[in-house]
Amino acid sequence: MASTTTPTYSAAEVAQRSGLDEAYIDRLIALGILAPVDQDGMQFRATDVRRVAVIRALDEGGVSLDGIGEAFRSGSVNLEFMEQSSYHRFGSVADETFEQLATRTHVPIEVVLAIREACGGARAEPSDRIRELETQVVPMLQAQLEGGVRPAVVEQALRGYGDSLRRISDIESAWWRSDMLGPLLAAGFDMGKAGAATAEWSDRLADETDAAVLAILHSHEASGWQRNILEGFESALVQAGLHERVERPPAICFLDLTGYTRLTDKFGDEAAAEMAGRLSRMVQAASGKHGGRAVKWLGDGVMFVFPEPAGGIRAALEMVADARVAELPPAHVGLHAGPVLFQEGDYFGRTVNLAARIADYARQGEVLVSQDVVDASLHSGLAFREIGPVELKGIPEPVRLHVALPAG
Repeated sequence: MASTTTPTYSAAEVAQRSGLDEAYIDRLIALGILAPVDQDGMQFRATDVRRVAVIRALDEGGVSLDGIGEAFRSGSVNLEFMEQSSYHRFGSVADETFEQLATRTHVPIEVVLAIREACGGARAEPSDRIRELETQVVPMLQAQLEGGVRPAVVEQALRGYGDSLRRISDIESAWWRSDMLGPLLAAGFDMGKAGAATAEWSDRLADETDAAVLAILHSHEASGWQRNILEGFESALVQAGLHERVERPPAICFLDLTGYTRLTDKFGDEAAAEMAGRLSRMVQAASGKHGGRAVKWLGDGVMFVFPEPAGGIRAALEMVADARVAELPPAHVGLHAGPVLFQEGDYFGRTVNLAARIADYARQGEVLVSQDVVDASLHSGLAFREIGPVELKGIPEPVRLHVALPAG
């Protein structure tokens, strides 16, 4: 008799929940890869759906099913570790297609299809069945759309979530492979024994990781919401004519390295860490020398604050030159001066937003500054070349920009 407490499926149900033909499941049974749990040979573990996902991936990757079956029958490999609760991530396929779900929920089909890519898969077709885990994304999309967020923005945000979380997953997979599985396999454990040896710990870690990632996300959200609130007040004060001009405005500086992320992805973690070390030493020295400090490190650069714009320009010119000497990717810098909002060590507001946009517009090896920076640096001995009013993304009015020139 099959267990009354553990869910079981028929072979047809395993096939349906795996999104595969029943004939494929029958072949796995014949090869001994899947084994029934009842005396009549009719019922299989619900967790066999997880195992099928792994076997299917091996099969599609060119590994012989006959060879897999022989390995299972001889006991040289097994997937028993996938009984662990943390492997619920290998979810089943739902009954609905993407097209049917879009019709039922009134979420545009383009947005619904983007769920598969955000979750790490190849682009789906409208007739493909959606996975159960993927359906959990839909209520968020519905709430965004009902709140008035445009479908194109919802889709863009969804892809952003997917890209960021993929990076988290890649980091987790890398340290798991290097510091957990690697030593066990080197000690002679096979995958089955390695899974058993880490079972209790990995289940606990999965729960703790979920909580930690959510806590970090909530912390970032709190900062973002606070930033929106304060920037909203700042805009209201500007419109009311109550935002006073700062006599000696600080400068916000963004330094980006062209192609930094692409290079670190290409050459691996050790090269990325070494490059990050060189960048850190360079920017700390240059900014500190001219009275500034690094506020935060970004994906491919750094944000700084300087009490006076002239110091920021001098530091930026040095950093662009030093990046070449340090054999880092080409640097480009944007600076803007004006009032800033400060919260828990971070700066934000209209000045920060404009500085970031100026940096985006700057070309390789260029230090690009606003008219406000030039006005605040008139008696500094620095030279500038105006490039005229420029349309910047997200900025309603054209901005007068200048290229800061090295002395001499």
